[in-house]
Amino acid sequence: MLDPTTSNYPKVTVILRGYTYEQVRTVVKTMVGTRLSAVEVAMNTPGAPEIIKRVADEFGNDVLVGAGTVISAERAHQAVEAGARFALSPICFTQQIFDICHENGLLTVPSAFSPSEVWGMFEMGADIVKIFPACTLGPKYLKDIQAPLDPMPLMVVGGVNADNCQEYLDNGATYAGIGSGIFEKQDILDQNEDALRRSIEVFEQKVRW
Repeated sequence: MLDPTTSNYPKVTVILRGYTYEQVRTVVKTMVGTRLSAVEVAMNTPGAPEIIKRVADEFGNDVLVGAGTVISAERAHQAVEAGARFALSPICFTQQIFDICHENGLLTVPSAFSPSEVWGMFEMGADIVKIFPACTLGPKYLKDIQAPLDPMPLMVVGGVNADNCQEYLDNGATYAGIGSGIFEKQDILDQNEDALRRSIEVFEQKVRW
């Protein structure tokens, strides 16, 4: 089972929300052996803990499997029990969520919007801070806030895709979380492995690794 740290955490995390186990498994299967080696299953997906557990059991040596939309202590506990290796959120973490994750070895990626929120999350123990929604702020925001605060491990999520991901990285993002910006939704629904692989190839060609 892969063990994530900020030094080896993959540059891009694939975000999957609202898909069945079979659909998630197909996407993760196509990721094996590519540069896309982290996947987040949103916890507001029906059956998310079971999906995380089954996918992690099968592919955990090749792909980091984590939990997204961790907005409560209950979901944090569920993520731990499912075997998630990291936890992301669209909001700031509470101290309780941090404690649950850290005590169980999960890498923490809470969300923030303002410079004060970003700094506050790192002060509370965040490993990476997710800038969300990144598309509202734009790529230059990453450079602007790191000028006075110094470089920080930031992940951009929200409106990031194959065409603009590199611009965010060039402006100071260390990581990106992307869902519909990589794959066509219908390809996931249809479990079209060939189309999913082509989408990965296109994405890999547009980002400097």
